[in-house]
Amino acid sequence: MSTPSEPQLYAAREPIFPRRVQGRFRNLKWGLMAVMLGIYYITPWIRWDRGPAMPDQAVLVDLANRRFFFFFIEIWPHEFYFVAGLLIMAGLGLFLFTSALGRVWCGYACPQTVWTDLFITVERWLEGDRNARVRLWKAPWGLHKARVYLTKWTVWLLIALATGGAWVFYFTDAPTLLRDLFALNAHPVAWITIAILTATTFFFGGFFREQICIYACPWPRIQAAMMDEDTLTIAYRDWRGEPRGKLRKGEIAPGQGDCIDCMACVNVCPMGIDIRNGQQMECITCGLCIDACDEVMDRIGKPRGLVSYIALSDEIHEKTGKPAISVWRHVFRPRTVMYSVLWGGVGIGLVALLLVRTDLDMSVAQVRNPINVVMSDGAVRNAYEVRLRNMHGEPRAFTLSVEADVPVDLVLEGIDGPTVTVAADALLNQRVYLIAPPGSPAASAQRTDLTLRAVEGTSGQVITTDTLFNGRGN
Repeated sequence: MSTPSEPQLYAAREPIFPRRVQGRFRNLKWGLMAVMLGIYYITPWIRWDRGPAMPDQAVLVDLANRRFFFFFIEIWPHEFYFVAGLLIMAGLGLFLFTSALGRVWCGYACPQTVWTDLFITVERWLEGDRNARVRLWKAPWGLHKARVYLTKWTVWLLIALATGGAWVFYFTDAPTLLRDLFALNAHPVAWITIAILTATTFFFGGFFREQICIYACPWPRIQAAMMDEDTLTIAYRDWRGEPRGKLRKGEIAPGQGDCIDCMACVNVCPMGIDIRNGQQMECITCGLCIDACDEVMDRIGKPRGLVSYIALSDEIHEKTGKPAISVWRHVFRPRTVMYSVLWGGVGIGLVALLLVRTDLDMSVAQVRNPINVVMSDGAVRNAYEVRLRNMHGEPRAFTLSVEADVPVDLVLEGIDGPTVTVAADALLNQRVYLIAPPGSPAASAQRTDLTLRAVEGTSGQVITTDTLFNGRGN
C-alpha cells in the first residue's frame, strides 16, 4: 500500500532580478543612499579639537576609557541614560514613521535595504538589466559566466570590506587604526570585527537580500500594530485597474480597467511581490512599483496613480465618489500626534539634562569594613572612598574639607594637605579619613551628620555631599 508523500514545508528561493526603473522614488532612493553611505564612511575621519590629551575624532566610541564623544558632547558611563534616551527616540521615531507612511524606514533607510540596493546596482552594471541577468543565471557555467560572477563577487567583497572597516573606525582613532591595519599591527579584535562585518555584509546584501527582511527581521510582523486605516502605504487601485487586460495606446476596451498586465510593477520590485495582490508583509514601500506603473500609464495615455501611496480610508472614499482625504489629515492624526509628542518630549528632556549637567562631580562612599577604627589615643577614624570627576579638557585641583557641628579632622591618604589634582577628563578615586578627637561628641556618639566639601580652584565651584560619621556609640 503506497503512502502519500508528505507536504514540503520549505520552498527553495526563487532568485529576484529587479529591473531598472526611473522616477521620483528611484531618485529619492539614490539621494538617500548617497547621503547615508557618505555619512557612514566619512564621519570617522571628521576631526574635532577638544584640547590637549583629548581625542580629536568628532564621533568616537572610546570603549577603553568608557567614553562616547559626539562633536562637542561627551557621554560618561554614569550618563548612560543619554544613550538609553536616544534608543527610545529611535524606537518612537520608527513607530511614528510606520504609523504615518508604513514601512518607509525599510524602503529607504534600513542598512539592509541600502547595501542590497548598492549590490544590485553593481550586479546590474556588470551583468546588464533584468533580462540579461536572468539569461546569465539560467546559462550553464562557462568561462564568461565565471568571469562575470567572480568580478561581481570581488566588487561586492570590496564594498563589504570597506563597510566592516568603516565600522571599527568609530571605536578608535581612525588614522592610527588605518596605519596599523596596513602595517598588520592592528589588535586582533579589529581584525575579527572587520571579518565578521565583511562576511555578513557580503552574504546579506549579495545573496540573502529579501530573505533577511522576510525571515530574519522582526519588524514586518510588528508593523501591523503601528498601522491603521489612515496609514499611507503603497497599494494598487483595483477598482480602477480591474479587470486587467492587454491594451495599446489609443485603444478603447469597454469595461476593461487601466491595468494592462505588463508586470512592470512586479519586475522592478526588490522583494519579488505583486502589489496587485494587496498589501503584503514583504512589501517595504520603496515606491519603485509606483515609478514603473506611472511610466507605463504615461505611455498608454492613462492617468498616473494606479499604484501609489494610499490609505485604506482613501479606498472607501474613492469607490463611493466622496472627496479625497487630505494627505495632512492622514499624517497628523491622534496616533501620530501622540508619537510625535512622546518623541519630542524625550528629546527635550535629553537636551535639558545636557544643559544642566555639571562638568565637575563628587561622590562619597563610606567604607564599612570596619565601620570605624579606634586609635591608640582614643580618637575615632572613619574611611571614605571619594570619587572626583573632572570632565574638562585640562587638570583641575580640588580642596577638600569637612563641615560639621563638632570637631572632625580630614586627612587624605598619600597626600600632604587637603588639595588633590584630577587629570583632564578623568576620574580620581581618593581615600579620605575623617578623625574625631578623643572625647569629642563625634567620637562618643553613635552617628553624626556631616558634609564633605570640595572647592575647585579654577572656577571656585563648590560641590558638597552629605554623609555620616560612625562613632563608638557609648
